[in-house]
Amino acid sequence: MEERGPWKTVSTEERYSTPWIAVTHHEVIDPSGRPGIYGVIHFKNLAVGIVPLDADLNTWIVGQYRYPLGVYSWEIPEGGGRRDLPPIESAKRELREEVGIEADRWTEILQMDLSNSASDEVAILFVAQGLTFFEPEPDHNEELVMRKLPFDELYAMVQRGEIRDSLTVAAVLKVKLMLLEGSLPR
Repeated sequence: MEERGPWKTVSTEERYSTPWIAVTHHEVIDPSGRPGIYGVIHFKNLAVGIVPLDADLNTWIVGQYRYPLGVYSWEIPEGGGRRDLPPIESAKRELREEVGIEADRWTEILQMDLSNSASDEVAILFVAQGLTFFEPEPDHNEELVMRKLPFDELYAMVQRGEIRDSLTVAAVLKVKLMLLEGSLPR
């Protein structure tokens, strides 16, 4: 029997798997000593997100339809990264693919557990500066719209609740705080 803090795992069975996630059913003894079940979603990739900032504090976001929610969403450039690669490499690839930007300076600004009651998904967020521009190269299954806007406009969109994507909300609020504190390298 495996122990996870106050939980005891009696048995584990993978019930569903795709190239991106696996769902595992756990028979457990809960912290009160009662038998129960726990379902865990394992994400096979890390989530990475990037706030690109130019010298005038403009940024770039992408719009796309998000199938699970059935809505169109504006977001920072973001995507998945292999767990066996440094997250910065995946962030560089996503920024180039989604908005056609490469950056000279990268700052990791935040690591997050995205839904720790049901999944092990981890996100790592970056700011990219010293930008060079190319044509975007989105994946075959992505239909993206790119938008350039002042960072303060993006911040206002988050404040008004127009943007709800968790990586975008967290990254924008963190960058705003860093700008106010003067702790973001310029």
